[in-house]
Amino acid sequence: MTTATTPPATATLSAIRIIWKREILRWWRNKARMVGSLGFPLIFLFVFGSGLGGAMGSLAGSAADIDFEQFIFPGIIAMTVFFASIFNGISLVYDREFGLLKEVLVAPVNRSAIAFGKTLGGATVATVQGTLVFIFAPLVGVHLTPLLVLKMWPIMFAGAFALAAMGVALAARMSSTESFQLINQFITFPLMFLSGIFFPLQGLPAWMNAVVKVNPISYAVDPLRRLVLEAQSLPQSVLGNLGDYGLGISIGGHQMTVWEDIIIVVGFGLLMNLLAMWLVSMQD
Repeated sequence: MTTATTPPATATLSAIRIIWKREILRWWRNKARMVGSLGFPLIFLFVFGSGLGGAMGSLAGSAADIDFEQFIFPGIIAMTVFFASIFNGISLVYDREFGLLKEVLVAPVNRSAIAFGKTLGGATVATVQGTLVFIFAPLVGVHLTPLLVLKMWPIMFAGAFALAAMGVALAARMSSTESFQLINQFITFPLMFLSGIFFPLQGLPAWMNAVVKVNPISYAVDPLRRLVLEAQSLPQSVLGNLGDYGLGISIGGHQMTVWEDIIIVVGFGLLMNLLAMWLVSMQD
């Protein structure tokens, strides 16, 4: 039997579903946001990628090695997913500014459902936005198969869920969108740039190498890149020695596997989600 202070599980699940659906509909109805979400990766792929590609050439100096545009493509997918995920937290600030959050907080549902619904909706939208980047794959010489896409989606969603929860946790105590945007950029840009999105994880200064290894986003970027590159028509000499190209994270001499990377990402996501639910539950 439920009490007045303990909403039934069905009400909580219904609240999660409604908030999740609202986040998706908000994105779907904003066509400018949908189109604009492709502009950022497009700039990085064909301006940043092509520009640095000419300077870097292949990652190991020969035509048979990994082309820089192939290398950066999964990183751009990760960047698109993660930026969209963490920025989705701003919707919580909007709801607070316009009074909608207060109405939701007084509803007879568990407040943690608000945070989880926001996180789930943000992760779903971000995964879809990252999937849209796939249309650029043929333009940079990347071959995507249905099996590869199926392997990438769970990793993309796990990373999106972690960053969306982080965005909700940041937004839980923010009173204005300006504050959220400032703090978000201050935290997000260093995490993104120090995760191996744009450069191989080799030959780094000691301090940068340490930051990369404690950065949870690194463990979401690396499996995406390894899956994409392993599916390309690269020489076996390259595929057998991907670690020489800065692929894979080594901790104490141990080379992290894709599954170990995923476990770290999922663990970080659960931690951030618990923090987000607790902070939202503490709202006045």
